[in-house]
Amino acid sequence: MVVSRTAGSKIADGIILIALLLMAFLCIAPLLHVAAISLSDSAKVSAGLVSFLPLGINFDSYIKIMNDSRFYEAFGISVQRVLLGGLINFVLCVLMAYPLSREKSEFKPRNLYMWFLIFTMMFSAGLVPTYITIKSLHLMDTIWALVLPGAVPVFNLILLVNFFRNLPKELDEAAYMDGAGPLYLLFYVYIPLSLPAIATITLFSIVGHWNSFFDGLIYMNYPENFPLQTYISQVVINIDPNNITNVNDVSALAAISNRTLSAAKIFLSMLPILLIYPFLQRYFITGITLGSVKE
Repeated sequence: MVVSRTAGSKIADGIILIALLLMAFLCIAPLLHVAAISLSDSAKVSAGLVSFLPLGINFDSYIKIMNDSRFYEAFGISVQRVLLGGLINFVLCVLMAYPLSREKSEFKPRNLYMWFLIFTMMFSAGLVPTYITIKSLHLMDTIWALVLPGAVPVFNLILLVNFFRNLPKELDEAAYMDGAGPLYLLFYVYIPLSLPAIATITLFSIVGHWNSFFDGLIYMNYPENFPLQTYISQVVINIDPNNITNVNDVSALAAISNRTLSAAKIFLSMLPILLIYPFLQRYFITGITLGSVKE
């Protein structure tokens, strides 16, 4: 049935479309600005002429980064952190979400555990006690100092618990009648049916680990142990000319300027997330919507 649209509804649709386009532009504007600075001539960048389009395109900043061994080292540490931290987050979330999604008659201390987890999400121990704990466990300057403190992301866990609770209970009854146990039910029924929620919490974990920089400053004593975001934050905030001893480096920096070099590093650090996101995006909306509904 074709419904005739009034002039008012067309105007409203137009306003909504303009608002959405404006919001989309506001989201992508910082990325365009950073990319434009990284590809522009240093003189035009210093003069403040670059906005969203590069002026005097050159790739000197990227060539400089390609020759920077510390950038590769920091990139490798971040990749290691994402893989290890993401795996730990995934395993712990799935193994904890399944029993917490059971009925109280099946898992009596369910509510007690949930309240305990929510309490830790709202009230953390604080920076100093956490630092002392990490140091006492001799985890300083190790990758474990970056992945273990956030091993159980409570928000992701709650999303997955709610998703498990929304799955039809008839699946449990059918599986139990066929002789399936809890582990079989988890790995062969719940996990295959929960791919949207699992993809969503995986994306949250990847983005969280990749973008985190503050814990690198706290738990790493040596710059060679910095993850990529910590390394970039140090480069952007504090570029010390006294650390430059090579004459070639001095001339190269004079040609590209600190702003273009920093922008190029920031842009390169965002690329992995930009490449991963489209593959998980189709699960994202379903996972966040269904996982957030509580019966």
